[in-house]
Amino acid sequence: MTTESANELQVVDDQSVPAPVEVPPAGQGVDLGASENFFNRELSQLQFNYRVLKQALDTTHPLINRLIFCCIFSSNMDEFFEIRVAGLRQQMKYGRETVGSDGMMPEQALSEISRVAHEYIREQYDILNNVLIPEMEQENIHFVRRREWTPAQAEWVRRYFEEEILPVVSPIGLDPSHPFPRLVNKSLNFIVELDGKDAFGRETGMAIVPAPRSLPRLVRLPDDVCEGGENLVFLSSMIHAHADELFPGMEVKGCYQFRLTRNADLELEDDLEDLASALRGELLSRRFGDGVRLEVADNCPEELVQFLLQEFGLTERDLYQVHGPVNLTRLMAVGGLVDRPDLTYSGFSPSIPRQIRSKDSMFDSIRKRPILLLHPYENFSPVVDLLRQAAKDPQVLAIRQTLYRTGADSEIVEALADAARRGKEVTAVIELRARFSEAENLELASRLQEAGVIVVYGVVGYKTHAKMILIVRREEGRLRRYVHLGTGNYHAGNARLYTDYSFMTCDESIGDDVNKLFQQLTGMGKALKIKKLFHAPFTLHTRLLSLIDREAEYGRKGRIILKFNALTEPQLIKALYRASQAGVKIDLIIRGICCLRPEVPGLSDNIRVRSIIGRFLEHTRVYYFGNNGRPDVYCSSADGMERNLLSRIETAFPLEDPHLVARVREDLDTYLADNCQAWILQPDGSYLQNQPAEGEDRLASQLVLLDRLTGQ
Repeated sequence: MTTESANELQVVDDQSVPAPVEVPPAGQGVDLGASENFFNRELSQLQFNYRVLKQALDTTHPLINRLIFCCIFSSNMDEFFEIRVAGLRQQMKYGRETVGSDGMMPEQALSEISRVAHEYIREQYDILNNVLIPEMEQENIHFVRRREWTPAQAEWVRRYFEEEILPVVSPIGLDPSHPFPRLVNKSLNFIVELDGKDAFGRETGMAIVPAPRSLPRLVRLPDDVCEGGENLVFLSSMIHAHADELFPGMEVKGCYQFRLTRNADLELEDDLEDLASALRGELLSRRFGDGVRLEVADNCPEELVQFLLQEFGLTERDLYQVHGPVNLTRLMAVGGLVDRPDLTYSGFSPSIPRQIRSKDSMFDSIRKRPILLLHPYENFSPVVDLLRQAAKDPQVLAIRQTLYRTGADSEIVEALADAARRGKEVTAVIELRARFSEAENLELASRLQEAGVIVVYGVVGYKTHAKMILIVRREEGRLRRYVHLGTGNYHAGNARLYTDYSFMTCDESIGDDVNKLFQQLTGMGKALKIKKLFHAPFTLHTRLLSLIDREAEYGRKGRIILKFNALTEPQLIKALYRASQAGVKIDLIIRGICCLRPEVPGLSDNIRVRSIIGRFLEHTRVYYFGNNGRPDVYCSSADGMERNLLSRIETAFPLEDPHLVARVREDLDTYLADNCQAWILQPDGSYLQNQPAEGEDRLASQLVLLDRLTGQ
């Protein structure tokens, strides 16, 4: 199937897309760099979050997974405020305002973000309260509210409060000797109105109750106090119901949830003597950065809301009054609390290609033909097996690997540690600054060092985002290099949820290229000449531009398909505009942020942009260039963003085997034929969900790949 199949577009009832921008006139002389030719990065990211939220309404997903999509939206919004909104506020705070390609100043961006985010979050709670919870009630899954507790349930809650909550909660009365506490980022808290005097004669009128982070936010009621079904109660309901026990002898006039989101970005200088030590110090401060958003229960009195805003230095623009729990992310626990497999995705067994099912070693299989795996449809275990076999193989002399997000307890880490203990030369390049994985990576580094692994932290100022394994093996009197290159992290959990390519080869030129890249990472010296790989920050950007320009020379015979997680880099976007003007047919599969404006007459007539949202997080990065019938295909760790192309260490690796090239093109065509999981970007910045034309079968790309590669 191709994108030329007749698809209809379903107009999403979305009042909260960014305001349409006037389309520039068609014709020659279009200023490619004009601000109206670019979408704002932050607003585009909000649009992606909204597409995730919309999955909560898609009844082709199982009910509990729809609830999880609603929770993922909350998690995405948390990070958006912690990093992107915080960054804009920092620019204004220190007078360092910068203007992006779209021409929007930080103050203007923050105002528009607030408008859009408020509408999205209102819709999220409407979906939760009026769609998901009623549907779960129909499935006999109940969120039991305080007013609905039976006497037996109320008694159970009382005992739970006294035995599990009261011993660990620390209420804080506000008075001159008890100033407002420094609350942890994204923690659940309560502001309590009090009346009366305590044992010391204090009459404060107000207190703060931080909910202990060690306690679950959702608790399953035991069956013996319920009349069947799955019955869940919120921790917040328990604290509300028994707040008076926290302040004996005083009257609790009101108890209201709130949650503060803080700036969670880490700022490290480039001239550090010890990156690990500096990072440990910064991690402590992340929990207490400047406030950027206040979420409050919508029944909280106005005077208390204003008190909190003033305390955190925030304005009405930063206030989100919500009708329900202030932290919906914690509702993800529902999947583990209720035993309803019929309401979740059915399991599947990732396949293993025939080439590596035999009893041959991984080294023998790779020598026969390079291997390409598409996770999660194909198993991640061959990557682990390669390292395990390398650790035990007496012919293996050295192993080098980059680690970005892995986890200290993974099989990958155990294999590296085992290899080091067996006397092999093992080097791990660990990126300590992988956002929100910093603490885990510090632990990982310590564990590997204890096993005898040489641990380095890459290059200060350039995150090491490339995914590479290099194994040096002695064979028939010579050394051969085996390589794994990937588009995703060496994390078995992610490999079950993210779509990523894994490529294994013993190609001499690629092996030499990867060896040189490790030399650059672990040693010092000038950039070495690389034969086949593109690598950032040195050649990847320029080579991408040159390949786009080459397709432009083919004119209408040109063909470009790019699959990114995000596209923001202005020079790359302008090159694509030039190729479109030359007649090149361009399809962009961009999961998240896209600052390019497609289908604008005279600018991007030939560019189509789609975002695939489904069960798995689309994470593969693929660059396909038609090259007049001799296609060049690259897979990469890099997105089309300034940070990836210009200030990170990234790789893009070629697929030269015709079978692999054809296989990747087939995968891309599957995405381009998707008529139900694809969202099509419009010239005004809105997205419309693709729908089958009348009489046309539904084609969901992820389901097609699941069936093709696993037979399930």
